[in-house]
Amino acid sequence: AAVDIQPACLGLYCGRTVLSVNGSVEIYGDCGVCPRGQRTDDNKICRECVGSPDRYDWLYLGFMAMLPLVLHWFFIEWYSGKKSSSALLQHITALFECSIAAIVTLLVSDPIGSLHIRSCKVKKLSDWYTMLYNPSPDYITTVHCTQEAVYPLYTIVFIYYAFCLVLMMLLRPLLVKKIACGLGKSDRFKSIYAALYFFPVLTVLQAVGGGLLYYAFPYIMLVLSLVTLAVYMSASEVESFKDLLIRKKRLVVLFSHWLLHAYGIISISKLDKLEQDLPLLALVPAPALFYLLTAKYTEPSRILSEGGNGH
Repeated sequence: AAVDIQPACLGLYCGRTVLSVNGSVEIYGDCGVCPRGQRTDDNKICRECVGSPDRYDWLYLGFMAMLPLVLHWFFIEWYSGKKSSSALLQHITALFECSIAAIVTLLVSDPIGSLHIRSCKVKKLSDWYTMLYNPSPDYITTVHCTQEAVYPLYTIVFIYYAFCLVLMMLLRPLLVKKIACGLGKSDRFKSIYAALYFFPVLTVLQAVGGGLLYYAFPYIMLVLSLVTLAVYMSASEVESFKDLLIRKKRLVVLFSHWLLHAYGIISISKLDKLEQDLPLLALVPAPALFYLLTAKYTEPSRILSEGGNGH
């Protein structure tokens, strides 16, 4: 299509919308913000996002989808106590809520009714923060071109969190009221109250740090999975393989951390070259094995006793 010559469209994300197409000639509007689902091309023309998320985009969306689920599981475990037998059912319910929320979010995203979504390609960090790049041609008037240049990776997370919250409020109170008999009246709903706190925190985190998380989430997963596994094994006084096998719950926690660790490695490598990247997954059990092999040498009581004997 021929591009007619018009005054320069300033700003990194300002563009001209296509008003009509007359044969091979496109008629453009004034320079401004592109409609939702579009972003500017190299000629500052708003073009519809027709691509699909690549593998890394899906891994990012999977990470953002896992955050509320992991927090649900943590607080359910934290508040259920050792006497309550309802924790497992609450864990399953939380998984069900987040899974349904994810499916519904994909279905309501464009194209509606499909599990596929169309998206714009993320080119650089500034794509996530278009509000910071509104131009001021005369240093007085600001042309507002704030848009979702990374459509729909920014807003789809908010939609998902909203569905998670609605499904939790519909399902969890009824379930907890019926099955959480081992807990007191004030304790049985504490995991739900915790969610009412962490969902706003996650929303603000996505609103402010979405772009930073997009580039940093694989490394965040690796560090957090290592730190939390070490803290859990230390708090549970796991010092040998035998201690792990005594309780099935410890094995479940261990395998869960291994899955998160593997997810982080896959996100970093993107599995672009399978013959090089797949062997990296063999490193997943290494931190846990290192901890178990060295725990007996770092036992505080042993260090203190040996220090006392030295004196």
